Order: sequence, then structure tokens, then C-alpha cells
Amino acid sequence: YHIAEAGANPISQLAFTLGNGFTYVEYYLSRGMHIDDFAPNLSFFFSNGIDPEYSVIGRVARRIWAKAMKNKYGGNARSQMLKYHIQTSGRSLHAQEIDFNDIRTTLQALYAIYDNCNSLHTNAYDEAITTPTEESVRRAMAIQLIINKELGLAKNENPIQGSFIIEELTDLVEEAVLAEFDRLTERGGVLGAMETMYQRGKIQEESLYYETLKHTGEFPIIGVNTFLSSKGSPTVLPQEVIRATTEEKEYQIKMLKELQQFHATDAPAVLKELQDAAVRNKNMFAVLMEVCKVCSLGQITKALFEVGGQYRRNM
Repeated sequence: YHIAEAGANPISQLAFTLGNGFTYVEYYLSRGMHIDDFAPNLSFFFSNGIDPEYSVIGRVARRIWAKAMKNKYGGNARSQMLKYHIQTSGRSLHAQEIDFNDIRTTLQALYAIYDNCNSLHTNAYDEAITTPTEESVRRAMAIQLIINKELGLAKNENPIQGSFIIEELTDLVEEAVLAEFDRLTERGGVLGAMETMYQRGKIQEESLYYETLKHTGEFPIIGVNTFLSSKGSPTVLPQEVIRATTEEKEYQIKMLKELQQFHATDAPAVLKELQDAAVRNKNMFAVLMEVCKVCSLGQITKALFEVGGQYRRNM
């Protein structure tokens, strides 16, 4: 999901996400685990936008995953079943004519349900401006409830499977994802590609392309760059805008300081243990479970930065 929200198109989102998943699989296997002991517990999280590729993103993901689990890793039937969550696209929601955002979310939710997602999150229409309000959250929930409870065709699973466009899109998207896998392989796999910032660069290029089409009007967005209201394309503020109050901010700062002061004597030792685990390439999870009891997130990341370095964006 975060890959798509950063600007990736649906092909890159699916390819990079599955590529990351297969990288985890390889690492689990290298630790001596059996494929059927962990593969059924893996799940994926995709964004659903408006593009036609999103209507088959789950079908393609499940097809690629099942083939790999069966033919490459020898996984059982359960390991071959990919489960995934869909959240409608936050990037597709605009601050102009915000009431139209519910329409976009409804269509994206319909994509997801028709594609048989395991679970679904529908975004609130005012997300582009504020933390969702109780009213906007209820409307967002109603979108999927109405589809599932009132829309007759949704009572049948995969109601549009077998249609020409769905079958054709499935094959085309799978082919495009596999081609992206080849490009990752040429760069040393997911981790090798990360070293040259291949994924980051591709996401930035695709994000810029989207913004260019949006600003030129070549990609029509109703109420934003075409079919504007008589007032143009103003940002519409909802009746209620939620922001953290000064009191809430001060309370959080106070709680953080109290946590750090209370554990001032315990923190250095556990942070040193965490750094040692990182340097020696040990399993850090068990150590982190203990560190989180006495340290803040800022203390933990600072300790890891000291031994592993900190990413700085290269412009």
C-alpha cells in the first residue's frame, strides 16, 4: 500500500510487494524453517486505485504466488493460497470537491470485492484534509456494507470472472509483473536493486508522471482539473476538521519524558544489547520486545542509527 501511495503504478506496486514477499520467504528458508510452517501466515496489503489493472490485482497476485509456492518451494495447498487486504487509494482522494471522493472510494471498493479480497478498508472522503470524523467514517463503512448487503450481484463471488476484459487484463498484468521481476533479478534481486535505489527511483518517476498528467489535464479528475464548479476548483473544508490540541501535544511530550526518566538507568544496557544484536546479525526481534518496555521509539532508532547508519535522500 505504501508503495502505491508513494506514487507507484499498479504494476510496480504488485511486483515490488510480491518481490519483497519472496525475499522474506528466502530468508525464512535460510534460517532452516520449512515453507509450510510460515507461508500460510504471510499476508499482503495492496492499494486499489481507479486504474483498470486494480480490478485484477488480487487474481494476478494469487496466480503468481500459487505457482511459486507449488513449483519452486514445494508448498502444500494452504501455502499456495495468498490472502490479501485492500485499502482504497488515499492518493486518489482530493481536497477539491471532497464529496466526490466517496464516489471514487465506492468504485475502488467494488473492484476489491469483485476481485475477492480477504478484507477491505474504505477511506473516508475527508481524508485529504483532516483526520476522519465520526460522520465520514460511518459513510466510508456504509460503502462496503451497501455493496455486500444491498447490491445483488455482489452476492456471487467473482461475478465478472470469465469476461474478455478481465481475462485479458489478468494475463497482461501477470506478464508485466514477471517482466518487472526480471528487471529486479538483473540488479541482484530485491536487496541488490535497493542498493542502487532502483525501486525508489522508479516510484518517483511514476509519481512525477501521474502528477504531470494530472496538471496537464490528460488524466481527467472530475472537480479537480475538469468539469469544475462555477467557483473553479476550490479546496472544500468539511464542517469538522480534527487537529491535535495543544493540551494533547503537551500531554504526549510529558508522558514521553516521564518514560525516559523512569527508565534512565535501564535503557543504556538494553540499547547496547540491541546494538550488539544488530552488529552481529542476530535475530533482533526478541531483543526488541524487551527494549520496547523501557525505551521510546526515538531512543531505539537513534541507537540503531549509531551502528547501522541513517538513510539520507540523495537528490
